[in-house]
Amino acid sequence: MADRIAEEKIDQIRQAVDIVEVISDYVGLKKQGRNYFGLCPFHGESTPSFSVSPDKQIFHCFGCGAGGNVFSFLMELEGISFQEAAMKLAARGNINLEINLSSAHSEKKISDELQAMLDAHELLRKFYHHLLVNTKEGQHALEYLLGRGFTHESIEKFQIGYSLNSWDFVYKFLTKRDFSPEWMEKAGLIIKREKDGTYFDRFRDRIMFPIFNRNGNTIAFSGRTLGADEPKYLNSPETAIFNKSKILYNYNLAKPSIKKSQQAVLFEGFADVIAADRAGIENGIATMGTSLTDDHIALLRTSAQIITICYDSDKAGIEAAFRAGNHLNDAGFQIKVALMPDGMDPDEYIKKNSPEKFRGEVIGASLTWMAFKILYFRRGKNLQNEGDRLAYIEQIVKEISKLTKAVEKDHYLRQIAAEFSLSLDSLKQQEQQIYFAEKKKEIGKNEPKSKPILVQKKVNELKPAYYRAERCLIAHMLKSRDNTYKVQELLQGDTFNEDEHQAIITYLLAFYEEHINPDSSAFLSYIHDENLRRIVANIEMMSINDELSHQELTDYIKQVLKHKKLLKIKEKEAELKEAERHSDFRLAAAIGNEINQLRKSL
Repeated sequence: MADRIAEEKIDQIRQAVDIVEVISDYVGLKKQGRNYFGLCPFHGESTPSFSVSPDKQIFHCFGCGAGGNVFSFLMELEGISFQEAAMKLAARGNINLEINLSSAHSEKKISDELQAMLDAHELLRKFYHHLLVNTKEGQHALEYLLGRGFTHESIEKFQIGYSLNSWDFVYKFLTKRDFSPEWMEKAGLIIKREKDGTYFDRFRDRIMFPIFNRNGNTIAFSGRTLGADEPKYLNSPETAIFNKSKILYNYNLAKPSIKKSQQAVLFEGFADVIAADRAGIENGIATMGTSLTDDHIALLRTSAQIITICYDSDKAGIEAAFRAGNHLNDAGFQIKVALMPDGMDPDEYIKKNSPEKFRGEVIGASLTWMAFKILYFRRGKNLQNEGDRLAYIEQIVKEISKLTKAVEKDHYLRQIAAEFSLSLDSLKQQEQQIYFAEKKKEIGKNEPKSKPILVQKKVNELKPAYYRAERCLIAHMLKSRDNTYKVQELLQGDTFNEDEHQAIITYLLAFYEEHINPDSSAFLSYIHDENLRRIVANIEMMSINDELSHQELTDYIKQVLKHKKLLKIKEKEAELKEAERHSDFRLAAAIGNEINQLRKSL
C-alpha cells in the first residue's frame, strides 16, 4: 500500500471525471457555444464570467483570474490538498487509489474534539428519531405531530425525533460511550451547573428537529415544546460545528431540486420548510433565525439563479423580506416574493386550503421584485394626501430607474402613469434624470466593497503587441507538440520577454518530454506554481485559429524579437548619451552605428 498516489491513477481520475459535472455541484452552469458559464464561486459578481471548457477539462474566471483543472478547483474552493481532492474525485469515479488512508496526508484534517461533536450529534439524531417512531415513551409526541398535520413520510425525511423528559439521560447516554462531558458541553448538548459542576441535558421532553450542514452531517438541534412551556423552540447554541450565519436549513436535501430548477424558495423558519415540503415544494430552505448573510448568499450562488422569498405577511416579515430581497438583488439573483395572506404562515394556509392552492396561489403567484417594492413603499402612506402621493411616486420612479431592462422600465412607468393619471412622457423624463444623477454619484466609487478572494491584474488592460504574440504562441504550443518545437527553433536561443511566459514554456517542454500528446488538464497538474496555472487556464480560453500558418507563426516571432530589439535600442541610447556626456565621440559613433543597424532590422 503506497501513500503517494501513482501518476497513472491521477490520469485515470482525470479521464473518469467530467469537470462540468463536478463544478455543477457548486456552480449553476449554462451552456453557451462550446463552453459553460456561471457566476464565479471565488469572488462576488452579478454577471457570469466563470467559464468551464468540457473539451479541455479546465475552468477560468475572466473576472478574478482563477483557473485550473478539476483538481485545482476543489483545492481552491474547499481549501484542501491535492491528495484530498484526488481522493474525492476518485470516490466519484469509483477508482481505487490503493493508498494507506491511515497515514496519507489526505486524511481529513479535523480535531478529535470536533469529530466527537459530530459523532455525538449523529448518535443522538438516530436515538431521538428511534424514540419518536418506535417506543412507548415517544408515542404521545408522535400523536402530537400527526395531529398537527405531519406525515410519517415527513417525519422520516426530516429525521424528526423526541427527547425524553429526563434531566440527565443524554449525559449518561453519552458518557457511557466515552464522550467527554467537557466536549459535549461545548457541543451544546448538555449544560454545566455553576453551583456544583454537575451536568444536565439541554433538551427535555421536546420534539427534536435535527439541523444538518450542506454535507448532511447533524450539527445542531431545535427542540419544540409539546405544551405551553417557554421557550416554544429551544435551539442549540452556536458551537465550533454550528454557525447560524452559514447554515441554510434543508439545503442538503433541497440541493438536487434547486440545481435542477435553478430556483429556491426561501422561508423564515424550518417549520415552514417542512410544511411546504408536504405540499410538494422540495426546494425550500430557511435561515436559522438570522438575517440572510454573505455566507448564505455564497452557498445559494452555487446552485440557484432565482430565489422566491416566502415570509410571513406581518410587519416584521415584510421588512425581513425587503432586506433579504435587497441582499439577493445586489448579488445578482432574480427575485420573486410570495405573499402570504394576513396572519397566516405556510402551515396554516396549507391546512386551511390545500397543498395545490399553496403551490398555485401563493408560490405560483409570486410577485416580481419590482412589483413587491411598489407594494412595500405604499405601506403607511395616505395616497389621497398630495404630499404622500408625490413622495411615493418619486420613490417608485427612483426604484424603476434601477431596472436594467427597458421593457421592464416601460411596463412599470405605464402602470404608475395609469394609476395616478400622469403623463408617461413626464415620468420617463424624471426616470432618466434620476438615472443619470445616480450614475454621476457612482463616478469615482469603483472600488469594490470587499476584496475578491483571488487578486489578479485587470484582464482587459491594454497589453503591448509582443505580449499578445507570446500568449498566442503559447496557446498554439499547448495545442500542438510540433508547434512548440517550431517556436523553439525560430527563437534561436532567445527567450520570451515575460518571465511568466518563459516559465510556462519551460514547463511545457519538460511536459512534452514525458507526454506524447497535448493535454490541458494534465499540464495544469504538472505545473506546481498556482499563478502560472491561472495564466495557462486564461490562455487556454483564448480564441485562436485551429491551424497555425507559417505566416502567422513568423509574425508572432517577429513581434517577440522586435520587443527585444527595442529594449536593446533603449539600452544603447542610454550608452550613447553617457558617451556623449564624457565627450567620447569615437565610442558615441560606434554606438550610433549599432543603433542604426538595430533599427534597420526591426
